[in-house]
Amino acid sequence: MPALITLMFLACSVVHAQGATPIGMWQTIDDHTGAPRALVEITQDANGVLSGKVIRGLIPGEPRDRRCTACTDYRKDQLIVGMIVLSGMLKDGEVWNGGQILDPENGKIYRCKMHLEKDGKELVVRGYIGISLLGRSQTWIRQTAVSTPPRQ
Repeated sequence: MPALITLMFLACSVVHAQGATPIGMWQTIDDHTGAPRALVEITQDANGVLSGKVIRGLIPGEPRDRRCTACTDYRKDQLIVGMIVLSGMLKDGEVWNGGQILDPENGKIYRCKMHLEKDGKELVVRGYIGISLLGRSQTWIRQTAVSTPPRQ
């Protein structure tokens, strides 16, 4: 009987892990400093395509009205808070790819792929040029409760 209970528990864990999605709120982490950078909300449209929008900056002293001055597309000089930085992501097995990610620091747009780790608590986001080997990864942390940003 204990073996059956253990087997049922493991089966439930696998089903839960397979059903996990990146939809939700994520704290981005700077891959150079390890410090929190921003909160990004990932949503899904009716076609199953994921996109991510910057909800709040987390860098102490950073102005809330900071703009993407380095952007060269339609986001040029737009506010970073409220900006779509992740777009076109589609599920492909255990990963999401086929989309793009914008780095508002340098205005560059990269191809993107991402996957969940640690039971959906971490999202590994890889931006790259050409092939995935030519890029860098960030690990984002799922946020379960997000407070309202203070007014400035």
